[in-house]
Amino acid sequence: MPTPYPAPRPTDNAEAHNPTEPDAHAPDYLASTAPDKTAFAKGGAAGPTGWRNNPEVLLILMAAAMPLSFSTWMALLNNFSVEMADFTGREIGILQSLREIPGFLAFTAIFALLIFREQTFAILSLMVLGLGVAMSGYFPTVIGLYCTTVLMSIGFHYFETMQQALSLQWVAKDRAAMVMGRQLSAKSIASLLMFGGVWVMMEIFAMPYRGVYVAGGALTIIGAVIAWMVFPKFKDAHPQTRKLVLRRRYWLYYALTFMAGARRQIFTVFAGFLMVEKFGYDVGTITILYLLNHAINMVLAPKIGRLIGKWGERRALVVEYCGLFIVFTSYAFVQNAHIAAGLYVIDHMFFAMAIAMKTYFQKIADPGDISSTAGVSFTINHIAAVFLPAAFGLLWLVSPSAVFLTGAVLALGSLILSLNVPHDPRPGNEVVLGGTDPAPSVGQAAR
Repeated sequence: MPTPYPAPRPTDNAEAHNPTEPDAHAPDYLASTAPDKTAFAKGGAAGPTGWRNNPEVLLILMAAAMPLSFSTWMALLNNFSVEMADFTGREIGILQSLREIPGFLAFTAIFALLIFREQTFAILSLMVLGLGVAMSGYFPTVIGLYCTTVLMSIGFHYFETMQQALSLQWVAKDRAAMVMGRQLSAKSIASLLMFGGVWVMMEIFAMPYRGVYVAGGALTIIGAVIAWMVFPKFKDAHPQTRKLVLRRRYWLYYALTFMAGARRQIFTVFAGFLMVEKFGYDVGTITILYLLNHAINMVLAPKIGRLIGKWGERRALVVEYCGLFIVFTSYAFVQNAHIAAGLYVIDHMFFAMAIAMKTYFQKIADPGDISSTAGVSFTINHIAAVFLPAAFGLLWLVSPSAVFLTGAVLALGSLILSLNVPHDPRPGNEVVLGGTDPAPSVGQAAR
């Protein structure tokens, strides 16, 4: 069978080739066994299958480097903004809105790719994220915190866009869900370490906010430097489209992405708020819930990834949305604080199931569309973030239950959409109903 990728040149050491893509190597035995290998290829560090030449190792390293600063920012934000910058509800609301703007503009990543390769841009974005967090403690004012938050958010959202694009490009389709599960596990481990580290620095060593921010940001920057200096520049299997791409045959993926963004806003904004307002949870208890969520994800995310690979995307998405429908409906009527905490943990566990949506796109996409569509999908995912928090905030004043019942309706809508995912998604078989013939991309070439 002819290989879809050009065979690598034996003397080409400038760019490493992906040892996990089944057709990326000339030896037939490796191509046939690659899907069964772990993310860490065997061999010497300098050899063609050494860990430095395995792109999955780089993806996991970068996934772990991101939360070292982002978790620090999350842990300190509320206390720092009130104690040092005199924030009120008005300022924190504006800050959260500003934080979502780079996510809404993630499609602009395609313009940066006219200058940088995806791998380079991902590492630079990590550095920007770390820099934004490290600088936060030096600007304890309203405007200062707005500016550092936007800088941090630019790095975060561009990195997440590129991380998704690289994962879908570098990893074989039958391994993608498992590898993404490992990345989520790495993120959870790093988050656990940083939440604990922040507590130690603040409570045991009484470090000032400035020092803790610098420590968290510096760790992410160090991770980015290691990723830059230790790993080679991996060669993409397929040239990427350098323009904005919207294709009619991806419509189901776009719809699922939008619905996921809407549900995310309800969970991130109102689920935790319910714990505090209705059940009186203090900061320590909420922090324990965060830690418990990450500890569970650390163990379950790789297993969920393997399960998605075994079940297929359709079945995994159906299970996810059925579960979320039950969780949101339960939120609306829960009267017991312990049950509410359990729902919060279960809700977070379903986040790992969202891997299925990404691998569904990987299977139906033109290989060259992945980077462009990663940016577009992040923008679609953040459309709801522009207006839903404020709208649901007003609805909350009337009926908190109505907010979660709306989330249940969104989960039900996602469930109906997921039933349109074919059992064997591939180009030409993107949906069960409503398919279209492959059409030219809609959009303007980036200049």
